[in-house]
Amino acid sequence: EMSRWMFKVAKVDFEDCRLSFAFGTPGDFSTIIRPEFDAAKASGELTASLGKVPYLEVDGVKIGQSKAIERFIARELGLMGSNPVEAAQIDQLCETIIDFKAAYNKAKGASDAAEKEAAVTKYFAEDLAASLALAEKSIPAGPGPFLVGSKVSYADLVFYMFLASPGGFHDNAEGAKAAFQGCPKIKAAMEAVDKIPELQEWIATRKETMF
Repeated sequence: EMSRWMFKVAKVDFEDCRLSFAFGTPGDFSTIIRPEFDAAKASGELTASLGKVPYLEVDGVKIGQSKAIERFIARELGLMGSNPVEAAQIDQLCETIIDFKAAYNKAKGASDAAEKEAAVTKYFAEDLAASLALAEKSIPAGPGPFLVGSKVSYADLVFYMFLASPGGFHDNAEGAKAAFQGCPKIKAAMEAVDKIPELQEWIATRKETMF
């Protein structure tokens, strides 16, 4: 989805190909039914992406791995800053979000129900805000409102999807939004992304699929 966001923000047309699937038992991936995927894999269409999706096709060349795809698109569409240092800072912030996601998944992954509830509660009440406060300090000085440089970047979109997007990463959207209210740089960037019309139109009208 991040790749689609970047195309929309950059106002670049793209072909959005999605493979249909269904579950024999709802939510049970061992019962998944995916004839289009199976046919594509059998034909060799997915060889470049190691038999998986997604892949990006550019001028007949296929690129696999979602993060490699995202970084390629970000560079090509001018969403990786204005120079190599800004690109590295953007990359750093995106990697930070990967760490934060891992912390949330760990909290949700507790096998004991009471332990899981306590871990998730602590995550939203304490851990996420503390982590974001550290991230806030790592954001380079700049004109704002965006996280790096003077224009929207891949990092802004990654933070927005994680913290503020409708239907974003967290189950507790209000808890996620509350966690960055004490971080003025992050808050300003989230508010700026919230005002990008092309992105908000896409989010509002996006075809509902799992991927």
